Amino acid sequence: MDETDILSRIHSLVEEEHKLRDSSEHTDETRTRMSKLEADLDQLWDLLRQRRAKRQYDEDPDEAQPRPEPQVESYLQ
Repeated sequence: MDETDILSRIHSLVEEEHKLRDSSEHTDETRTRMSKLEADLDQLWDLLRQRRAKRQYDEDPDEAQPRPEPQVESYLQ
């Protein structure tokens, strides 16, 4: 997945997240989906940062791999 694909996916998930937040329905299913979206977005942002860091240090950005959700979710903000 290249940066264009990652950014496209991020924009798609953000759009879905905004629709869910703007919706008047806040069911358990909606909350579960929101949590999943947030986790997926965190993983994608992390992957994008990895790729950019590798490129900055003259490494192959294609070697960047998505990290497991628990690892990404435990990062300090």
